[in-house]
Amino acid sequence: MDWLRMPSLPALRAFAALAQSGSVSRAGTLLNVTHAAISQQIRQLEGHLGTPLVARQGRGVMLTPEGTQLAQVLLPALETIYQKIEEMTDGDETRPLQVAAGPLFTINWLMPRLKEFRTQHPDVEILLNPTAEMVDLRPAGIDLAVRYGLGEWPALDSTLLLPSDLVVVGAPDLVANRSVNGPDDLLDMPWLQDAGATEVASWFEAHGLNASKLPMLTELPGVYLLESLRRGEGVAVLSRSLIRKDLEAGTLKVLFDESNQALGYYIVNRPGVQRKALTLFADWLKKQAGQ
Repeated sequence: MDWLRMPSLPALRAFAALAQSGSVSRAGTLLNVTHAAISQQIRQLEGHLGTPLVARQGRGVMLTPEGTQLAQVLLPALETIYQKIEEMTDGDETRPLQVAAGPLFTINWLMPRLKEFRTQHPDVEILLNPTAEMVDLRPAGIDLAVRYGLGEWPALDSTLLLPSDLVVVGAPDLVANRSVNGPDDLLDMPWLQDAGATEVASWFEAHGLNASKLPMLTELPGVYLLESLRRGEGVAVLSRSLIRKDLEAGTLKVLFDESNQALGYYIVNRPGVQRKALTLFADWLKKQAGQ
């Protein structure tokens, strides 16, 4: 490597901050410098490379094609450096482990078991983010997520935690003796869904039906969804593992199911060396799933 041909690190940091934040002023805030200093570093980098990296767009800026190409290489490289420095200085180990999971999974599977982990590892602080949204996993942010799907999330590592099919369920009083031979037989039913989730639309689209034709779709917080189902206020598509006790007790009835061994809850994290707290928690999750 010819080190003399490399741009200065401050210039690369300024460009990376701008590419990440999308704004000169926000990049200045990230690096605790003025926006004028960011602009000066960007001009220096463009002069070194002999090509424009940033272009004006209204009152803001946008990356040129060359700037986009550089950002795609530079941001992951700087993130790798950052992670290694955090690992070497133990800075990452002092903050709480942030875990994101769907509300129903958090309430019905994770929370009843979490006391055991805290007893075994009192020095590991856990911050739970029960959300149906697909949150980003970033350094100093969400460390680990438990996601439902097929285990295919770009640029992330995933490990199957809990295999589980999706099933359409409802209270016996609501569904009575209804005969269901396919998804189209469920179009006239009232549907319930976790607020912010997309399971109903995704399920119908996967079966070649348009979810917009549903006569009624009610979104409500996950903590209330199961109670509403049990009261017969609608049907929902859920992971079988989360409602196993209800199915065994007969408070919910399966209307439609199909087997897919790849479907389930996955432990998802960024690739690379993991902090000790994350490894401890992931190993504990897998042990719990195996019981």
